[in-house]
Amino acid sequence: MAAREVAIGFTLNGRPASARVETHHNLVDLLRRFDLFGARESCGQGMCGCCTALVDGVAVSGCLTLALLVDGKSIETVEGLDAGGNLGVVQQAFIDEGAFQCGFCTPGFVLMTCDLLKRNRDPSDAEIRDHLAGNLCRCAAYPEILRAVKAAARRMR
Repeated sequence: MAAREVAIGFTLNGRPASARVETHHNLVDLLRRFDLFGARESCGQGMCGCCTALVDGVAVSGCLTLALLVDGKSIETVEGLDAGGNLGVVQQAFIDEGAFQCGFCTPGFVLMTCDLLKRNRDPSDAEIRDHLAGNLCRCAAYPEILRAVKAAARRMR
């Protein structure tokens, strides 16, 4: 049986976009078509956070979200966080605090941090850990990530 294609329209990092997607393609597959590589499929099971994207402002696992489900929605990726070529507050905090080693997981952590700080501008350590629990850093940069989230929160208040 041949795969079925569906036309979808959405906003991608603030700009209108459209694509024809096969019904089994996920959000990461869709983002690749637009040369966006921040969301990375790693585990393929929604357990590591590397594929995180924001859909209508809510963090989702791009490996588990079917591309056709973003029709009419707004998608934001880590590439869309810069402000006119400048890094966003959270991105800069991650750099300032050295909150990465290999960098593979960093885009997911950055987007989850943005999601958290949108909801809570002064999270406790426990709230930060709880919100980021679905993201895995195989290099174990967790202390630096915690510091980066707290630094970004201070800058945003």
